[in-house]
Amino acid sequence: MSEEKRIVKSYEEEMQSLNDDLVKMGSLTESQLSDTIQAIVKIDKEAAENIIKNDAQINELRAKIDDQISTVLVKRAPMAIDLRTTISSLKISHDLERIGDLAKSVAKKIEPLPIDLPQELTGSLKRLGELVQKQLNNVLDAYITKSKDKAVDVWRNDEQVDDLTHIAMNEVANFLGKNKKNLELATHLLFVTKNIERAGDHVTNIAESLYYLIEGEYLEGARPKGKEFVKDK
Repeated sequence: MSEEKRIVKSYEEEMQSLNDDLVKMGSLTESQLSDTIQAIVKIDKEAAENIIKNDAQINELRAKIDDQISTVLVKRAPMAIDLRTTISSLKISHDLERIGDLAKSVAKKIEPLPIDLPQELTGSLKRLGELVQKQLNNVLDAYITKSKDKAVDVWRNDEQVDDLTHIAMNEVANFLGKNKKNLELATHLLFVTKNIERAGDHVTNIAESLYYLIEGEYLEGARPKGKEFVKDK
C-alpha cells in the first residue's frame, strides 16, 4: 500500500471512529434519560443512585470525542462535508453531555420525594419525559440515517415539549396549592420539570446541528411556535 493510500485509510478510520463513538454516546444518553424518567415516575431512589453513578460514562466519551476532533482538525485540516462533520460532532456531543447532566440532576431530586405523589402530577411528568425521550430517539435515528426530514420533524415538535411542560408546572402548582407545607417538595418538582424541558431543548439543538451537517446551512427562523415552519428545500 502506498503512503498516500495509507494516509487516506487512516483518515477514514479516524472519521469512522468519531462517528461510532458519537453513536455510542447517544445510546448511553438515551438509556440514561429513559432510566431517569422511569425513576422519577416510580420515585425509585435506588435507580436514581445508579443514574448518578453512570453519568461518568457519558462524560468520558465526551472527553474522548473532544480529543478525536482536536486530532482531526490539527492533523487533517478537513474541508467541506468532513469539516461540517467535525463541527457538528463537537456540538452534538456537547448537547448529549448536557442531556446526561440534566438526567443526573433530575435523579438527585428523587431522594427527598415521597412515594405517594398525586397521580395527576406523576402522570404529567411521565408524558413530558416520554416525549423528550421519543424526540431524542428520533434525532439519534436521524443522525444514523442522515435524514434531513427526521431532523426537521424533531425541530418542529419542540412546541409540544413546551406545552407538556406548562401542564406539568400547573400540576406542581396545584400540588402546592393543596398544602403550603409542600413548598420544598414543589420546588424540587419544578426543578425536575424544567430540567426535562431543558433536555428537550438540547435535543432540538442536535436536530439543528444535524441539519447543518446534512445541508451545509442552518434551519431558518426561530423554533416553531404555532404555525411557523422551516422552508422546504
